[in-house]
Amino acid sequence: MKINHLTSAEENLMRLFWKLESFYLKDVMEKHPEPKPHQNTVSTYLKILVEKGYLATEKEGRIFKYNVVLPMEEYRKFLLNELVHHFFHDSGKEIVSFLLHEQFISKEDLKEFNPVVEIKPLKVIEEFKYADEILSPKKDKKKSKDKDKDKKKKKKKEK
Repeated sequence: MKINHLTSAEENLMRLFWKLESFYLKDVMEKHPEPKPHQNTVSTYLKILVEKGYLATEKEGRIFKYNVVLPMEEYRKFLLNELVHHFFHDSGKEIVSFLLHEQFISKEDLKEFNPVVEIKPLKVIEEFKYADEILSPKKDKKKSKDKDKDKKKKKKKEK
């Protein structure tokens, strides 16, 4: 099953839905912290989350009962994979090094998982592929403009 990205508003609602697991619209309105969104807004988000595959509906008379389809752990795993892929070059070493460098975890924390492992800090490699293109002016554009001017001059001379 393909997991779709959530907006921050959708994600905030999903946090509540993961706690409830199975619910009705009125349950959401009761459990939502202040300031409470309008019922129509919540209804719209419920429809979107059903379309994205996070929720399923059961019709009970005139109302719908919503059930969480995608567990929170699956969404967390999806987000972590995206993060590792896009910012850490699919490298577990890079993400652990970053976590150590930013002091989100300590060496002692890591030793709890595997006391035999010796931990050496890694150099964090940052690649900015497009920085040079953005920050430095394009010389090629200037050359192509000069060539276009030269071509126009030649055409005028030929006439």
